[in-house]
This record gives sequence, C-alpha cells and structure tokens, in this order.
Amino acid sequence: MKAAQQSKQQLRANALAARDALSEDARKAAAATIAARGLPFALQPGAVVAGYVAIRSELDPAPLMLRLAAAGARLALPAITARGHALTFRAFAPDDRLVMGSLGIPEPSPAAAELIPNVMLVPLAAFDRAGHRIGYGGGYYDYTFSHLRKAHHVIGVGLGFAIQETAAVPALAHDAALDYVLTERETFDFRSK
Repeated sequence: MKAAQQSKQQLRANALAARDALSEDARKAAAATIAARGLPFALQPGAVVAGYVAIRSELDPAPLMLRLAAAGARLALPAITARGHALTFRAFAPDDRLVMGSLGIPEPSPAAAELIPNVMLVPLAAFDRAGHRIGYGGGYYDYTFSHLRKAHHVIGVGLGFAIQETAAVPALAHDAALDYVLTERETFDFRSK
C-alpha cells in the first residue's frame, strides 16, 4: 500500500505540474471546447448536475454547467462536512452568492436546499484509461460516490486536460472509478470496462 501511495503522490505531483504549466488561454479554450461538446449522454429533464468551483489550475466546469442549466438541468455544488465523510450538495444558480467553505473553497449557503445529484462533475489531478482518477488525496469524492451509489445511480464525469492522462493510476479498493472523463481532445467512456 505504501508503494501505491508514493506512486500516487508522484503521479499527482507530475500531473499537477503539467496542468499548472498550461496557459490561462489554453485552460479557457479547453473549458469552452468541452462545454460546446456537452455531455456524452442525454440528461433527463430536471436532472441534478453537481459541479464544482474551479480552484488553482483546474478545468473550469462553469461553461459546461451553464450549458446544462440552459438545457433544463438543476445545478448543485459540493459542501464539505468533514474529512472521511461524503460531500453534501446544495442547490446553486449561476448568479448565487457563494460563501467560503471550511477548506477555503466557495460553496452555496448552508440555507440552500440539499440535492442528490444524478451526475457529478469531478475535478482531477490525473486519470487513466480505466476510469481511475487521482484527486488531491482527501478522498472526498471516493467517499461520496461510495455513499451515494449505495442507493442511487450517479454518473461520475471527470473533467480535465488531455495532459493529465497517465498510463495507470494505482487504484485501491476504496477508490471509485469514473464513468467518463472529458478533455479538450477526447471523451473517454469507461462504462464497458
């Protein structure tokens, strides 16, 4: 397990360095390309799509979220309750004012309605062609997928840049696989793997 952790840490560091090296223009163009392509599946009317607020050099999901909202999706953003626990998702509209969450990440007001997502747009540090991702090491999305998928069908869609692809992510038993990864170059579908 230690070798897998070290390997994940090195893969994370390499992928984040490559992502950080992308220009702001390249990041904006990638987000626009993904938004123009849209999701690789049809959304049911009123489906809840949970996105995230881009931090650091993450791919910004806002253009895609705006497109999905215009097509009738209800939007939500995550809120962190505690380490080792699933994220909660609160209703969000593009003009809503956000509050600073416990980890310094903007999130909806605690007064916003809690929603259960049908689709989760997920940030990532790295991914492979088997649908495994490396996040930032907190396990929040893994816990959340595990918790939600016990009772609901939740589609996991990783958003990233092509440069974040790695040959293989060392996946552990608790790591949740994604259904799709969208990059500016390609749409990866992992459902049959």
